[in-house]
Amino acid sequence: MADEIINRVAKSNLVSIDLETFYTTEKRSLIDIKYWLFQELVLKEKEFRETLKKFDWQQYKNHHIALHCSSDAIVPTWAYMLIQTHLSGIAKTVIVGSLEQLESLIYAAIINNLNLDYCTDKPVIIKGCANKPVPQNAYLMLIQKLQPIAKSIMYGEACSSVPLTKRKKI
Repeated sequence: MADEIINRVAKSNLVSIDLETFYTTEKRSLIDIKYWLFQELVLKEKEFRETLKKFDWQQYKNHHIALHCSSDAIVPTWAYMLIQTHLSGIAKTVIVGSLEQLESLIYAAIINNLNLDYCTDKPVIIKGCANKPVPQNAYLMLIQKLQPIAKSIMYGEACSSVPLTKRKKI
């Protein structure tokens, strides 16, 4: 008589969280404002304002936008603020920074709104090896939110996880 194989992971109260499942499919766009500067270096206010007025902002409808300047120009804060006034009501998110910073901000909002009550006093495994661009900061934000409530937190897969923290018994 052969021994029956028992899936202990499936029978455990282990909670698995895969940040990849929260990835949103809205478009992300990087806007380099150097092209709106005189010789890609100098911001001339009148010309800059005129360029922004004529630009087709609707192409960024429902996009997440990262604004940056790839040249060595010194761009005043008000210039980015002015661009925001044109993207208001069009883009979902607008930041000054890189696409990676944008992704971190998107995940920060998602994680901040997660109800993780179902993880209270349970062992939690945070899945890794994402196929979608989950920023490393998202993992840090998630563990920060889980640590006060989870019994223990691991990273990886149930068959080969790395223990990260275990709450002390009172």
